[in-house]
Amino acid sequence: MALGLLAVACDIVAPVEPVLTPRARPDRPAAPIEVAKPTSERSAAKRSYLARVQSAQLSQGLLRQDGGGPDTPFSPDMLARNFNQIVFYNEYGAGNLASGVSGNLRRWAGPVRMGVDFGGSVPASQQRQDRSDVTRYAARLAQATGHPVTMSNAPNFMVLFVSEDDRAEVLARQAARIPGITKASLAPLLNLGDDIYCAVAAYATGPDPHTYTAAIAVIRAENPDLMRLSCIHEELAQGLGAANDSPQARPSIFNDDDEFALLTDHDEMLLGMLYDPRLKIGMTLPEAEPIVRILARERTGGPI
Repeated sequence: MALGLLAVACDIVAPVEPVLTPRARPDRPAAPIEVAKPTSERSAAKRSYLARVQSAQLSQGLLRQDGGGPDTPFSPDMLARNFNQIVFYNEYGAGNLASGVSGNLRRWAGPVRMGVDFGGSVPASQQRQDRSDVTRYAARLAQATGHPVTMSNAPNFMVLFVSEDDRAEVLARQAARIPGITKASLAPLLNLGDDIYCAVAAYATGPDPHTYTAAIAVIRAENPDLMRLSCIHEELAQGLGAANDSPQARPSIFNDDDEFALLTDHDEMLLGMLYDPRLKIGMTLPEAEPIVRILARERTGGPI
């Protein structure tokens, strides 16, 4: 299987627009009303469950949106350690077991062109919100990395909002849209476990196995507001090459404890380091470590 990574968020607001009644306009046909497809009992049950999960997490002080503060200090050495864990290790290796062996630095060499697609169960108002959230976040990722990340009609990084009812259909559609991606390679995204709320797969389909050329993120359409946005933040960032989670990373979304819902300043530093030209695609951890220490001190203003 040609997966460069498969990252999974395990525990990871759409305003309702007013309905306006326009004045009558003779000789002008009414626009068709877009109605989302009805959902199955299984999808409805998933939506109810995820709403309870979000409520429980918020009641426990999780899914923070403040990016950290005085209670989450980190030093240059901590930033360097977190970078090494998140960039050089896989969260899910063979058999979906966490890998304890460091690998090579992986990232995109060419521009990242993001696109969004939806299952038929996603209502139009939610589609507009999701598309807007992805567009804003793509711009933030571009600023954090210094690498081209844009929205495009010819995407190589697809973000899919799909339910239990339409995930297979949308994935099959995307398999034919992005070069190098086959239906077989999408199997891990098709067969999501019940405790997986979103996932991303990045692919290296060119001659270099460490250079990403395509990616697909799957976000459950049943996710409520903040969990949905949290999935956007984590999966799109991991699809750029920050593949692992670390229990030591704080304040960070690259941590399975779900303390933080949205990308933090710490995480922006990690992404900037990942795409710093002094680090080369394919570098091993021992090769990169001295440079990582310098980059961490530069980002935090510490002594070099």
